[in-house]
Amino acid sequence: MTLDFAVRRRRPELVGPARQTPRETKRLSDIEDQLGLRWHVPFVLFYRGRGRGAAAGGDDPAAVVRRALGEALVPYYPLAGRLREVEGRKLVVDCTGEGVVFVEADADVRLAELEAAGLMPPFPCMDQLLFDVDGSAAGVLNSPLLLIQVTRLRCGGFVFALRLNHTMCDAAGIVQFMRAVGELARGLPEPTIAPVWCREVLDARSPPRPSFPHHEYDPVPPSPSSFPPPADMVMRTFTFGPDHVAAIKKGLSSLAQLGGRKGKATTFEALAAFIWRARTAALEIPADEDTRLVIAASVRGVRDLALPAGYYGNACVYPAAVATAGALRGGGGALGDAAELVREAKRTAVSAEYVRSTADLMALRERPFMAMGNMFIVSDNRHAGFLHVDFGWGEPVYGGPAGALFVLSFIVAVRNGDGGEDAIAVPIELPRTAMERFASEVKMLLC
Repeated sequence: MTLDFAVRRRRPELVGPARQTPRETKRLSDIEDQLGLRWHVPFVLFYRGRGRGAAAGGDDPAAVVRRALGEALVPYYPLAGRLREVEGRKLVVDCTGEGVVFVEADADVRLAELEAAGLMPPFPCMDQLLFDVDGSAAGVLNSPLLLIQVTRLRCGGFVFALRLNHTMCDAAGIVQFMRAVGELARGLPEPTIAPVWCREVLDARSPPRPSFPHHEYDPVPPSPSSFPPPADMVMRTFTFGPDHVAAIKKGLSSLAQLGGRKGKATTFEALAAFIWRARTAALEIPADEDTRLVIAASVRGVRDLALPAGYYGNACVYPAAVATAGALRGGGGALGDAAELVREAKRTAVSAEYVRSTADLMALRERPFMAMGNMFIVSDNRHAGFLHVDFGWGEPVYGGPAGALFVLSFIVAVRNGDGGEDAIAVPIELPRTAMERFASEVKMLLC
């Protein structure tokens, strides 16, 4: 179902910290200033018009959020600064207090209409709900680190959209900031979690000494199938309910027993393997070419790293599962083998030594880009906390990434209807003909 509506925006403004903040320079870690994170990632949250906002200073969500944003940027003052590059392509933040871009808008549409159109990526008029303000995304240097747009809906609900310079935060980190804005919007005197910078914890050792092969950064040239023409790209979200996930896991368990493998696949391992296989088949990648599934693996829980509570930087590494396209598309236990590769990559990565090895590699090779040959990245955002960001109007109907890229998809927690069962959404971007084949693969594999 298509839906068109008008969005009227006020002039963009810079919102800085509400009070004086330190003027200093802060270094990013050697994990987070790599080339693969030097882009702006969009998120969006949709809220119903059942406000408790009046008790926190007003019924207008744009005004409430704007005030709270200025307050939140006091403890989170690096987000109000600007990035620059120093020797060795190292990124640092000049904490200038210049502020983040804020846009106030009104849309001639109701949330019920958006839900009827399908509250999943690609969202209708997303370019208007998160307007690309001139000069706000001209690379990652010397430009605002956040762009936020609050769009009021005709029903009293609103849309909170945010674009993040990814070098500054991962999903969990930006959710921590948004929840701080929400707490201040609801009238709390300060955020319940105090932000911690502490990026040096994820710096390279001296001297750097990588101890893993890191296939995710192999110097592999892209193949013709790695970058199809952008003009024919389409995006579609595939939703997996509990029954779908159970069916995939059951099939994997049967394959594991037949192949002598031990252990049950997690939901992430099962879904990542399932999507990797279907996508490889849909793109018709030659059987002898390697394909790479890169996993955005959070290391916040790795005890030996001792990341402090309140750390809001990037705390992910990106291990790769590698298999030929022919092996992935093969019959028999191919899906089970893919799940084992995902599990092994994830298990290896979630260790302090792997993280330090990654930081060492970044320092030695001046922050290389990931191997682009038949690469596909999957980022699990289900536990980042988007569905718990409350600005005084309750929890969002949808909260998470605003879409996908050809090389990047997200696993997102969603709810099937108001109060309905929990489900998982996976936005995918593919060439049109490949999308048709992907949908057929998904349907066939779920039968």
